Amino acid sequence: MPRVAIVIVTYNSASEIGGCLDALAETGAEILVVDNASTDKTLDEVTARKVRLVANRTNAGFAAALNQGVRATTAPLILSLNPDAHLVSGLDTMAALFEQPKIGAVGGMLIGEDGAPQRGFMARNLPTPTALVFEVLGINRLWPANRVNWHYRCLGLDTMSVSPVDQPPGAFLMFSRAAWETVGGFDERFWPLWFEDVDFCARIKSAGYLTYYHPQSVAKHTGSHSVGPLALENRERYWYGSLLEYAAKHYRSSAFRTTCVAVAVGAVGRAVLGFPRSGFRGFAVYGGIVGLALGRAFRPPAEHSGKCCLL
Repeated sequence: MPRVAIVIVTYNSASEIGGCLDALAETGAEILVVDNASTDKTLDEVTARKVRLVANRTNAGFAAALNQGVRATTAPLILSLNPDAHLVSGLDTMAALFEQPKIGAVGGMLIGEDGAPQRGFMARNLPTPTALVFEVLGINRLWPANRVNWHYRCLGLDTMSVSPVDQPPGAFLMFSRAAWETVGGFDERFWPLWFEDVDFCARIKSAGYLTYYHPQSVAKHTGSHSVGPLALENRERYWYGSLLEYAAKHYRSSAFRTTCVAVAVGAVGRAVLGFPRSGFRGFAVYGGIVGLALGRAFRPPAEHSGKCCLL
């Protein structure tokens, strides 16, 4: 039985999935593609390579499809790999770290088209309420060197050293089946995407597992192949909705409500600044975000774990 199962969740990924699967041909791993009702040629690309495929009739969301893939495989280690993350090297190196006790997840180096590490994305610490407030207010974009953002995005990480980190992205994340079972898998309320990997890493950390970054495990990563074509209203609603779901689940009431208010203020700013480009459509989109954030601020969060990232 292979030690590693690679689960790839696709959604309109025809431009990327072929290269992704070709790069995995010699790994010897169990490979499973779970497709979330693609309407392009994704299924043709997968079936042409005779790779095991689960084709969902509707978009179950990333978390649900990844859980589906884990349940349909048997290997003790699972690699969550995005279609636009093409393995370059180091699958065995990544897997070898799990020989150490209490390793729950390992991420690798993601490089862009220019070959440079995608610093700030490939390894992060769990977001504190202040980090998310800075994020939604645009402070991290305007002042990326601020101390909060520096810590959150691990901007001081030695990219050539094996290092403990809180949260490698789900685009290139190996985790143990034991850790996945312990925390009950990925939370499928993060639909259709975003923050499900952050939440998963937060929960396995709370369960006592360790997470590492390994520079010798490398994948070339394009990014945003599926979310780029989304309409503005859907993209913003999904991202902010998942951000608020994460905050409701992991922050105390006061920090959660502060995050909600910051989302509302930031959304107003984006509507105003984006008016020359998006016009009144932008006001409608971000007005909906304001309503979502303030609506959640004044009702009790669905869950309050109080176990991580608290101020």
